[in-house]
Amino acid sequence: MAAEPLRRSVLKSGTFRFALLFAAIFAVGSLLVLITVQQQIENYATAATEGSLRNEARILAAEYEALGISGLTDAIARHSHTGKDPQFRYRLVDDAGRLITGDLPAAARLDGPGTLEVREVDVAVRGEARETFRTLGTPLPHGLRLVVGTDTFDVRALMERLRTFTLACGLGITLFALIGGYFVGSLFVRRLHGVNTSVNRIMSGALDQRLPAIGMGPEFDELSHNLNHMLDRMQSLMEGLRQVSTDIAHDLRTPLTRLRQQLEALRGQKSVDAYDAGIDAALEQTDEILAIFRALLRIGSLEGGAGRSRLTTVDLSEIVERVGAAYEPVVEDAGKHLRVTIEPGLHVLGDGELLAQMFTNLVENALVHTPPGTALTMAVARSADAIVGEVADGGPGIPEDERQKVLVRFYRLDASRSTPGSGLGLSLVHAIATLHGADLTLADNDPGLRVRIRFPDAALTK
Repeated sequence: MAAEPLRRSVLKSGTFRFALLFAAIFAVGSLLVLITVQQQIENYATAATEGSLRNEARILAAEYEALGISGLTDAIARHSHTGKDPQFRYRLVDDAGRLITGDLPAAARLDGPGTLEVREVDVAVRGEARETFRTLGTPLPHGLRLVVGTDTFDVRALMERLRTFTLACGLGITLFALIGGYFVGSLFVRRLHGVNTSVNRIMSGALDQRLPAIGMGPEFDELSHNLNHMLDRMQSLMEGLRQVSTDIAHDLRTPLTRLRQQLEALRGQKSVDAYDAGIDAALEQTDEILAIFRALLRIGSLEGGAGRSRLTTVDLSEIVERVGAAYEPVVEDAGKHLRVTIEPGLHVLGDGELLAQMFTNLVENALVHTPPGTALTMAVARSADAIVGEVADGGPGIPEDERQKVLVRFYRLDASRSTPGSGLGLSLVHAIATLHGADLTLADNDPGLRVRIRFPDAALTK
């Protein structure tokens, strides 16, 4: 299936859609902040205008109180001619409403604050322009009314600039968020494209292919790591399945062929004793085959994690002591020696029956593959951060390059092919150790083999 173009993938990706939503939220939030700032500035400008009107009215009222009507008119005249565009304009009327001085229109409100439309000559447009004035009417003694007004041109110009700035900032923030969203989306899609490419290769049969790190954060890298760990586990299981199929076909061929030969030999037997001996041999071969299948089923069950939910607190010291006591006379009968060293009271989280089976297999492996007179040792003790169990012998040992191979089902050393066994003992030990979260190590005992099982903190009971 052809890959979708990157640009189209980015625009349709969930990351870009999330970026769009984030851009919208960010833009709306920013606009709300800017509008709030604009309202605050406008309110401040309005309050400042009204304050200047009140201050001007107080000054003129003081002039009237000190100098009378003539002083007031002179002050209004002076304030009206402070420049080409004076800050204030005035209207002073008597108690009958007749104009005394000033040039504000008669529509100006005589009491309190108000607004007023005033026609003014606009040089820029060579004509008249309408201007909005804010006014304040103040009563004076003897029935006089003073109205002070000022234009709102500067305030309106400031508000217009703020509105333009707010709109530009909103558009700029939205555009910046969209560009950032597209950049992040393209980066994420590009990383996911690499992951999907690896997944397609895995589905096509390249089981050794692994997912690249996404690199968008530690949580994504942890996801890639866990998926790769899962793929390692799946590859190991599939390789184990293929190996088991091959090993079963190879290693069971000999006992099945031997069983068939024994059954064919029974056809010509006329003696009852010979016939019974042949039946016993055939049954023995059948039991050996069934034991191999049981071991295979148990190993497969353990590697699949079956029984992990049944783990409870068990006394590992007692289990090792019990296995040592059971095998001590068997080892002596074989002309060998067994020494058991146990630190009492060591508990782990595990399955007592499986742990006993594990140490039993190790002792039997040492018993079968060592010559007479060999010393065998079993030990369990606590280290700094773990509980360690060991089974060691003074036999020929296992070459270092083959120590991991003997943990594979049916694998047997050339020197061991003449001894009885199926090559499943150490495989079962490895499966049991893995189920319990323990580390299995095969090392040189100088001479011989030392098998160490280390139960880390995670496997210890509190």
